[in-house]
Amino acid sequence: MAVRTRQKERTRQAIAAAAQELVVGNAEVTMPAVAARAGVSEATAYRYYPDLVTLLRETVGDTWPAPAEMVPLDGVDDLTERVARVATAFAERTIGHEATVRAIVAASLTGRGTRAAHRFALIEHALTPLPESPTRAALATRLAVVISAESVFTLLDLCGLDPDAATAALRDTAVAVVTGPA
Repeated sequence: MAVRTRQKERTRQAIAAAAQELVVGNAEVTMPAVAARAGVSEATAYRYYPDLVTLLRETVGDTWPAPAEMVPLDGVDDLTERVARVATAFAERTIGHEATVRAIVAASLTGRGTRAAHRFALIEHALTPLPESPTRAALATRLAVVISAESVFTLLDLCGLDPDAATAALRDTAVAVVTGPA
């Protein structure tokens, strides 16, 4: 391997390691922060990764477990309980990886990348007992509005709730979508 090729690989690895360190530390994850942590210029970081979402996907990987692993629902037949468990798990995971999720949401909102839609797989997991129908599809759509990173951040930032209260509010709202208002 040529010297220049090895140097490029070391630089790429340094950028990847910096991103991983910021994610694990739940620090603010931006391309300037990653570049500074890696000891390279922001322009250099962008030469290796075209946007923050690509960097996070390639270096951190998709760390969300499969829905059945994240929220075991075997033996849980009550739809309300299934939705409550999924909503709670989603909120807790989002809050637990808040800095990274915020960075990915921000990048996707500004057109600098796309993001995975984990909530849809979790919602489908919760709705498994229901037969395919327009009613089920409509319920999944309504739940997607509630079970979202944006909803979690609204509860935290704009409503001023602490993480436990935000999780409870998200769960209760998702349950209300299924059961109707209390």
